[in-house]
Amino acid sequence: MQYVLTLTTDPATRRLTADHAASAAQALIRGGATVGNADWLAVDVAVDLPFDGSDIATAVVLVRDALEGLPIDVNAQPVTGRRKRLLIADMDSTIITSESLDELAAYAGLKDVISEITARAMRGELDFEAALIERVAMLAGLAESVIDEVLDGIEVTAGAEALVATMKADGADCALVSGGFKPMTAAIRMRLGFDEDRANHLEARNGALTGRVIPPILGREAKLAALRELAAAAGIAPADAVTVGDGANDLAMLQAAGLGVAFRAKPAVREAAGFRIDHGDLTGLLYLQGYRLSDIRQGA
Repeated sequence: MQYVLTLTTDPATRRLTADHAASAAQALIRGGATVGNADWLAVDVAVDLPFDGSDIATAVVLVRDALEGLPIDVNAQPVTGRRKRLLIADMDSTIITSESLDELAAYAGLKDVISEITARAMRGELDFEAALIERVAMLAGLAESVIDEVLDGIEVTAGAEALVATMKADGADCALVSGGFKPMTAAIRMRLGFDEDRANHLEARNGALTGRVIPPILGREAKLAALRELAAAAGIAPADAVTVGDGANDLAMLQAAGLGVAFRAKPAVREAAGFRIDHGDLTGLLYLQGYRLSDIRQGA
């Protein structure tokens, strides 16, 4: 069949059942689609429903409505070209569970102030570059050594290690492209096995932050440019890439990629992205590409 609809849930809770798959299939059929047999990629976690006779957007709406209120993510795509050859991931609130700038701000006693600006920027209410300059300026005088303390407390998002390890084992390139800062992205790159990382640079003098971001600033357009550049370097089109992020500065690269996934994203980003994971972890990106549980590698 031409299309596939994938249901996923959080592997930690395993709350996807055969009844849910049947309800999804019935919703598709009521919408005029022909539905093939359910193909379980991971029992109680991920299932594919091949279908024809309905467009993707309609299929997703029908099934989301049928499963409304349940902790199940619903996405659909063409079967052809499903497996991607490049991963580009945002870092803050995507590959890691926190916003690294907010964690730096905590050491300056400014977390509440700065995190509010961060939230507004990620929702698209503020210009990303201007908001970044404003927040970093507040950190002038903060000891550079605080960066290492923040790194010690960073928590990696569930499924991140498996996502990178599995895609690399399958021959894909993996890049971390962040509006955050190079010391953090470099540490996470090495920890998880990304091939490269790109981020902003904090200026420091005499062991303290100056409150300045060294230009150019890596923002929304730079993330899109990274997708295009890295895809070209790999000899592929952006359609052969998967991108993942949660904020407004990620949206351009999410919309340009073949598989652009809004991960537990801000509402405006979630609505505008072609794919979204609201309930599952980052292994959901693997199931969307058709990987099975037996294919998934654990760790770098």
